[in-house]
Amino acid sequence: MPRSATATLERLWLGAMPGLFVVLWSTGFIGAKLGLPYAEPMTFLALRFAIVAALLLALCWIARAPWPASRMEVLHIAIAGLLLHGVYLGGVFASIFHGVQAGVSALIVGIQPLLTAAVAGRLLGERVSALQWLGLVLGLCGVALVVGEKLAAGLGTPFAMSLSVLALLGITAGTIYQKKFCGGMDLRSGNVIQFAAASLATFLLALAFETRAIVWSGEFIFAMAWLCLVLSLGAITLLYILIRRGAAARVSSLFYMVPPCTALVAYFLFDERLSYLALVGMGLAAVGVALVNVRR
Repeated sequence: MPRSATATLERLWLGAMPGLFVVLWSTGFIGAKLGLPYAEPMTFLALRFAIVAALLLALCWIARAPWPASRMEVLHIAIAGLLLHGVYLGGVFASIFHGVQAGVSALIVGIQPLLTAAVAGRLLGERVSALQWLGLVLGLCGVALVVGEKLAAGLGTPFAMSLSVLALLGITAGTIYQKKFCGGMDLRSGNVIQFAAASLATFLLALAFETRAIVWSGEFIFAMAWLCLVLSLGAITLLYILIRRGAAARVSSLFYMVPPCTALVAYFLFDERLSYLALVGMGLAAVGVALVNVRR
């Protein structure tokens, strides 16, 4: 193939990567909805995290990836992993397990860029513009509309919704902690530590609060394989490629499409419906996140 044609295909593939990443990321909520009827949330996640950690450990051994030089470095990486995987995914899975629709959970945690921008301005000294504050207000109003409408319709409980809010706080705190303390970690060995820490934490929670029973159905195996291979390895690998190629900004600007994408897939797979009021709320949240990601 001529070099010019190869370069064109490479540009097309790089241009499609952000959209593909968002679609794959959206399926995480769908995988939770599909697999949770066959295992309780912490049991499901403890197994998932252990599988991913084992796969990444093998990759580290093959690639001879470097490991953290100090125990403090390991501790920082583990804490970030507990927040990014344990609290975030634990909250999402528990929320969906207790009756929150996948699209609604995706919407709640989807305002993470808004919250991160606001908090980062205080903790990391980053400037937050008036446009970003407007986005934060719009996003919160949109989420409040959707959550209020769903609670009024009896779809979910305040406790179940609060678990998605806990997930939002977890991924926000994890993002800031990772940026502040783990900027130099090797992504391969660092992820082994993070997934292993999250696996241990969710396993302890499963020991304390769950029966740990698993129904090894075809749907459960498919959901587990999809979440481990396509999401935890495939989507994250895509993200790393985008960062290395300098296209990470496009991923950030497309993150506001995750909740609508999740809601659309959930409608066809699980008949999860959104009222006109909920659609307005989702639109407000999408505009809010888009405003936060507007480039000056």
